[in-house]
Amino acid sequence: MFKVELRPIRTVLRWQVLATVVLTLVSAIPWGKDGALSAALGGAINLVAGWAYGWILSRSGKASPGEALRTMFRAEAVKVLVIIVLLWMVFVNYAGIVHAAFLGTFAITVAIFAAAIAVRDVDENKGPRAAGDQ
Repeated sequence: MFKVELRPIRTVLRWQVLATVVLTLVSAIPWGKDGALSAALGGAINLVAGWAYGWILSRSGKASPGEALRTMFRAEAVKVLVIIVLLWMVFVNYAGIVHAAFLGTFAITVAIFAAAIAVRDVDENKGPRAAGDQ
């Protein structure tokens, strides 16, 4: 049975939350309430999309490498769709958006999600596991 480890995704989501909180506070200094809300929305979009990605991976039984790959592509497609819908919703409904705070936080949280590949899966009893270990 092939298994996609979710620890890296949980770790990256925590990093995204931290970055979003910090950038929300920093954006409040020059732009006030609208800057803070814009930054929070920019980070929240990627948090929701990343959560959806992880949820889809966790719900699938991967019986073969091909099925695992199909699940990962499906999860990525859902993540992109969630991002597009939420971006559209923010731009259509929030007239006071501060584009620099919103897009800056959005871009940083995208980069953080891409860092998931750098997060090592650690077996608490045995230490770091190699890619082929089960």
